[in-house]
Amino acid sequence: MSMDWTSRYSLRTRRVRSSEIRELLKITEQPGVISFAGGLPSPDAFPLQRFEEACHKVIAEQSAHSLQYGRTEGYEPLRDWIAANMSRYGVHARLDNVMITSGAQQALDLIGKLFIDRGDRVLVEAPTYLGALQAFNAYGAEYFSVPIDSEGIRTDLVEEPLRSNPKFMYLLPNFQNPAGTTLSEGRRHELVLLADKYGVPIIEDDPYGQLRYEGEHIPPLIVIDRENLRRDSGYAIGNVIYLGTFSKTIAPGLRLGWIVAPPDVIAKLVQLKQSTDLHTSTFTQHVAYEVVRDGFLEQHVKVIRNLYRERRDVMLEALKEFFPPEVKWTHPQGGLFLWVTLPQSLDSRQILEAAVAQSVVFVPGNSFYAIPGKMDHHMRLNFSNAAPELIREGIRRLGLAVGSQLLTTYA
Repeated sequence: MSMDWTSRYSLRTRRVRSSEIRELLKITEQPGVISFAGGLPSPDAFPLQRFEEACHKVIAEQSAHSLQYGRTEGYEPLRDWIAANMSRYGVHARLDNVMITSGAQQALDLIGKLFIDRGDRVLVEAPTYLGALQAFNAYGAEYFSVPIDSEGIRTDLVEEPLRSNPKFMYLLPNFQNPAGTTLSEGRRHELVLLADKYGVPIIEDDPYGQLRYEGEHIPPLIVIDRENLRRDSGYAIGNVIYLGTFSKTIAPGLRLGWIVAPPDVIAKLVQLKQSTDLHTSTFTQHVAYEVVRDGFLEQHVKVIRNLYRERRDVMLEALKEFFPPEVKWTHPQGGLFLWVTLPQSLDSRQILEAAVAQSVVFVPGNSFYAIPGKMDHHMRLNFSNAAPELIREGIRRLGLAVGSQLLTTYA
């Protein structure tokens, strides 16, 4: 008699679902498929020579330490570098404010583990990052879901749910995933003041902040929190916890992210991480430090911006040329994504079926909503991973799929 394993699963697993994006990536492995689905950086942006040099140096000079167990907080020179680099954007952090994680996804999981009890409410944008919902769902989160517009989350709709004391607000202010929108500076100030008024912390997730292609830099929420509320210390002890990653600027295969938070929060997160993986890969941290040090990352990011700006522009032009006039989309100032809004009569999941037949894939928009509803007329498109000629051809194919669904709907 075989074991019924499902009867042994914990209650929390009932809320765990596979990522629709991960499932779609299986389709992209088929020959000839053009993918706008995953948030994949371009392999053309990986600094291969720098990695090769870094690996040789780490093995030759630091093997005894880099191949050994390490501190849960992370490799100290890398944490110091992160703190110093973030100071360029006005974020004041010391070593004890920074913890290295195994990708920003682990940071989200640890945040959920630290703060969320079953039934706790979290305030999120609508739409929001699917990976965050997966992390928080595992701990039994419920949601207040606030719509966004071209300036980010609707701050005029935030105060009412804050009165119900959610555990925290989870926000992606820069080039949001999935919509590509950026939270305006005025709304950032409003959110910081509201967070302070109601005592609700903000989790600021910023994987794309360095990938700006046009417009002026806007201070992070963690900086505005310190400046607006005149914190006694210049360091990260306010209402905002900041999450960063190397996945979009160096390489996602490193699986390196970080958390900036008050020291007592970092100490508790360290305890939770110890039960998960003891520490992030020591060797990977050493290599990453050798890659980014001495001003290399600052110069490399300029290369990435030029590469992705071109691809964004190609996609925007192709959308104008090949998509029906009834369809609208965002114009992201940076990041990796744009958000397409279809006529409400269309279902993006049905369009996906037609698109797969045309050998092109995207992510239907309903995956990015915390609270289920009639949100089936959106699609997220990634422009970073495909070469310009493939972007143009893929949008042409996708335009055919959308057009055919429109004809069927209005026939």
